[in-house]
Amino acid sequence: MIVETPTPNLLESIEFYIKLNFQVLQEDENAVVSDGSVVVLINSERTTRAGVKLYVQNKEAIINELQKENKFYGASKNVFSEPSGMRITLVDQSKKPKYESSKNEPSLLGSFAGVSLETPDMEKSLKVWKALGFEVTMGDVEQGWVALSNTSGDSISLMKPMACPHLFFNPSLTYFNGTQNISIIEGIRKTGITITEEISHFNPEGIVDNIIVRDPGGFGFFIFSD
Repeated sequence: MIVETPTPNLLESIEFYIKLNFQVLQEDENAVVSDGSVVVLINSERTTRAGVKLYVQNKEAIINELQKENKFYGASKNVFSEPSGMRITLVDQSKKPKYESSKNEPSLLGSFAGVSLETPDMEKSLKVWKALGFEVTMGDVEQGWVALSNTSGDSISLMKPMACPHLFFNPSLTYFNGTQNISIIEGIRKTGITITEEISHFNPEGIVDNIIVRDPGGFGFFIFSD
């Protein structure tokens, strides 16, 4: 799975990720950056929307299954929207790019925990992700939260509407840092990156121990303690 984010300004988006200690793996009309845990394609094409690209072995079979309840679009008819509204592009695994990284340093965001989505239809979202090769690892629909992963180690978390007492941007990348999160937040502050929301809701002393930031294209980042 590769994350795809739009951009109003390619250089501005690249600068955002460099400030967070992402490595630039490719830079031309688009750019690819990574923190060793997640690969982000910054796509300057104006029709790009925040989403993910999934490289799959049985693309046609998956499309045939999903198009029974989902509308595919795009020139190759390989793009559709998950019930949360997030765009998913299916690509044959043989076309998966190989990016060379010269470092394995983590970003300033901490420990990557996957993509988070708020969905109005948990059951339909579960059906979609299972068709894409993901299996439930934690939670259930009744709890209002479900975590899924695939054999490649990609992770998705689904939340029901109104469950989170903070802003939510579909999709968002989640980083969980435990007790280290406050120091990680301070490191992010030093970069000068705008913090979209400071969250103290979960702290009995009213301390800001979770934050949300967004890249220039609007992709969300949850930097949470747990």
